[in-house]
Amino acid sequence: MDPVTTMIDPFGRSISYLRVSVTDRCDFRCTYCMAEDMTFLPKKDLLSLEELDRLCAVFIEKGVRKLRLTGGEPLVRKNIMHLVRQVSRHLATGALDELTLTTNGSQLSRYAAELADCGVERINVSLDTLDKDKFRHVTRWGDLSKVMAGIDAGQAAGLKVKLNAVALKGFNEAELPEMLVWAHGRGMDFTVIETMPMGEIDADRTDQYLPLSLLRAQLERQFTLTDIPYRTGGPARYVEVKETGGRLGFITPLTHNFCESCNRVRLTCTGTLYMCLGQDDAADLRTPLRASEGNELVSSAIDEAIGRKPKGHDFVIDRRTKRPAVGRHMSVTGG
Repeated sequence: MDPVTTMIDPFGRSISYLRVSVTDRCDFRCTYCMAEDMTFLPKKDLLSLEELDRLCAVFIEKGVRKLRLTGGEPLVRKNIMHLVRQVSRHLATGALDELTLTTNGSQLSRYAAELADCGVERINVSLDTLDKDKFRHVTRWGDLSKVMAGIDAGQAAGLKVKLNAVALKGFNEAELPEMLVWAHGRGMDFTVIETMPMGEIDADRTDQYLPLSLLRAQLERQFTLTDIPYRTGGPARYVEVKETGGRLGFITPLTHNFCESCNRVRLTCTGTLYMCLGQDDAADLRTPLRASEGNELVSSAIDEAIGRKPKGHDFVIDRRTKRPAVGRHMSVTGG
């Protein structure tokens, strides 16, 4: 039975999962996520690592059992391991069940061993292609060999690595079966994600969008997929692939949204709390955090925000809807 949480939204969902975007900055500029000439937040607007730690502690006191650090790219935040080590104390006390991280893998060689030492047991690595030229194209300036070295380092450190790939029509759809076999051959789960209409980018998302219902039908010509009840606490629905023995996840915010079981809220590096990835409604936690030495004001602000958590999002991608569903880029809230 899940531990008691004091955060219950208007639809009776228990909020036990916090995603913390520690920076909006990234060392890649993935074409479906960012514009090439991104304007990032001024450093003065960012919460300090100590303030992020304090906010995490309040959420954990209020019933969060799983915490994921995201970005941008979390490992480019200066002194990020100080925050990881601080938050990991809640693993030691049993107040937190899991501390995880989503990364592009570029800095993982440097940090994998220390992450494992802090009690991080599994991480997600975002990787959309195994072709070095296509990788440089989609990331605009990423180096695939650094990511591969990061995955090696993660596995060598004992981290359970899961690969996430955004399914992009005309870019990687033909390659996804090969990526699936490669990931499973290395003992990694593999999850595919529909591209999400967030933030103005240079590309046309209607040209990128590949419904995962279509992808699944394509994969089933080659593989035997069986639905399984496996869950990691996030939105992925999993199948077992008979031919590889591995797990394949589908994250489908458009074709089959996962809002009915949403247990997540998202905190940005400026102290803004988004109750839904696909809605613009948000709560300012930085002001109450800085207004008092104690946590009563920020705790009340969290309660008020959870009381406004919507039933679901309204993502849509079609030819008539050229503008993104929400104006902020994915890098602001970390997915």
